[in-house]
Amino acid sequence: MQTGDAPSFFERLQQAVELLRTEQLEAAETAFAALRAEQPEQPDTLHFQGILRHVQGLSNEGLALMRRAVELRPDRPGLWNNLGNVLLETQRLDEAVEAYQSAVSAASRSNDGGTGIEAAEALNNLGVVYRRQLRFDLAETHLQRATEADPQHGNAWYNLSEVLIEQGRVSEGLIANSRAIVLMPRDTMGRDQVIRALTLLGERDKAAELYREWLAEDPDNPVVQHQLAACLGHGAPARASDSYVATVFDNFAQSFDAKLEKLHYRAPQLVADAVAVALGAPQASLDIADLGCGTGLCGPLLRPWARRLVGCDLSVGMLRKAHARHVYDKLHKAELVYYLDTQPGDFDLLVSADTLCYFGGLDGAAVAAHKALRPGGWLVFTVEALPDDEAAEHLLQPHGRYAHARPYLQRCLTSAGFAPPKFTAESLRQEAGKPVAGWVVVAQRAG
Repeated sequence: MQTGDAPSFFERLQQAVELLRTEQLEAAETAFAALRAEQPEQPDTLHFQGILRHVQGLSNEGLALMRRAVELRPDRPGLWNNLGNVLLETQRLDEAVEAYQSAVSAASRSNDGGTGIEAAEALNNLGVVYRRQLRFDLAETHLQRATEADPQHGNAWYNLSEVLIEQGRVSEGLIANSRAIVLMPRDTMGRDQVIRALTLLGERDKAAELYREWLAEDPDNPVVQHQLAACLGHGAPARASDSYVATVFDNFAQSFDAKLEKLHYRAPQLVADAVAVALGAPQASLDIADLGCGTGLCGPLLRPWARRLVGCDLSVGMLRKAHARHVYDKLHKAELVYYLDTQPGDFDLLVSADTLCYFGGLDGAAVAAHKALRPGGWLVFTVEALPDDEAAEHLLQPHGRYAHARPYLQRCLTSAGFAPPKFTAESLRQEAGKPVAGWVVVAQRAG
């Protein structure tokens, strides 16, 4: 393109895709609309506008656009693969399998006969879906094929190692894991998930050994530091560090809601139900803060009670997803206790769904919550529950979250100035196929 010439259609498409990639969603929306007005049936424009719609929370509309793109260009493995990714994130597993299979077929018709990167990516994703469906034989087969199609595919080696370990084939799994580490030494989440799988199998010594090896390579890694303490069961920090929380949830942000749906995650609805019991029918009259708001799952449930609804979280990735829901009046990147300390007497209601499980001691959080509430204001939150026969006040568990004893929670809240709280025992989610016991706690600021 010569100086002064207008950008071509495909140059403008590349600019729009970059806006999408960098999450400048409003600018991307304008750019794709202009491209569609010029060429309504251009496959790449349809495809990427579909991804944009998904990111905006309009997944059905996005999928319709992406399906139209593959109708126009069924020979493009990448279009099928991304369609499968969105279907996977929206829990349409059987449809995701079909899309990934189409990606493999399209790659097999290409010049390299399906032995390259695009085929490996689709085979890897098929393995992920089959593992989620507990079809471990098919998962293993497709992940093995992915590593054969592209021996440098680190994610395929990680996923293969998880499938092998989950079947009890620990030695084989560790060999695949070692290959993944060589290819992707900085992949925090993939590496951590493999070691957590060992922990769930009771292979704590092996898990701790791998965490120590990892720390030797990367001594300042906050995820590894925290998970080693959780694995060992001693030397636990007072709470998960800010850097741990931000790292973990930034990595999970894109797929967070789909993962929680798979785990039958109930905390937001349990919090909203408790609010309804404590405060009665919504009248859009309260100033509410959603503490550790994540992707904003509580937001739509709380909005009917809110005159003003704000959220805070440490993860920028999570806050971007929450912003896309368009239900919060303001979102803040801030640590929970610090945020409450800077908002004295600003709120009628504070809620926190599965955030205080990243704290051990809760005395500081309780005092800060009391400070931020107006007289008569309410605090509603969930935490994971320690068994009644456990002597500890709080305990860092192998999965990296803390569980709390009911008497300890009661002392924290009453000492901070709350009236005696109400506790309801509930299952918050599934962990390794088993329900996670928790408390839904409702406390009112005295006076």
